[in-house]
Amino acid sequence: MAPTLYYFLMSPYSRSVLLAVRTLGLDVELKTIDLKKKEQLNPDFVAINPQHTVPTLVDGDLVLTESRAISTYLVSRYGKDDSLYPKDVVTRAKVDGLLYFDCATLCIRWRAVVHPVMKDGAAKPSEAAMKNLDEALKWLNDILAQHPDRYLAGTTHPTVADLSIAAWACTYVALNFPLAQHPDITRWLARCRENLVGFDECEKGAAQFGEMFAAILKSRA
Repeated sequence: MAPTLYYFLMSPYSRSVLLAVRTLGLDVELKTIDLKKKEQLNPDFVAINPQHTVPTLVDGDLVLTESRAISTYLVSRYGKDDSLYPKDVVTRAKVDGLLYFDCATLCIRWRAVVHPVMKDGAAKPSEAAMKNLDEALKWLNDILAQHPDRYLAGTTHPTVADLSIAAWACTYVALNFPLAQHPDITRWLARCRENLVGFDECEKGAAQFGEMFAAILKSRA
């Protein structure tokens, strides 16, 4: 039986896993959970994932509810080789470090930008939150500047770190977050756009989120 992925295309977390699925060419049953309609609170879904979050993967008896864990599991179990999640200890440590940076820094600072608007009724993101996210993006740009013609972990091919962070980066673009001062991020994102399978689908979801966020800001102007 094929794994089942519960997802919502607007969600960067979901899109990072979807990039892994597309890159692997994996046969997965996709089930949309529309967060705008609060479908994540449906009893049938809560029974699967009491945290009622997406993405959620069900593969046999295994249920995983964290995007990065889902991606690393899928590529470890179903990948034809270890290119997406290298077995070399040093390279894997770099990939893991980037995933933790994504989770603990980039995403935390991103939420500080959008959540006050999405959940608390703020008219716009605070300047402090925007500044903090931009600082984190500078750190990301510095990482890429060390090997400008390669991917995040210094590899000649994408890894799960690229899939995860690219899903967020195209969301920054969709919300018109200024990236011009981070040229290495811009070049890396263009490389991802050209080489990642399913990146057009990822950008479609980012654009949908961007349109929704822009409409909220306009309604409160």
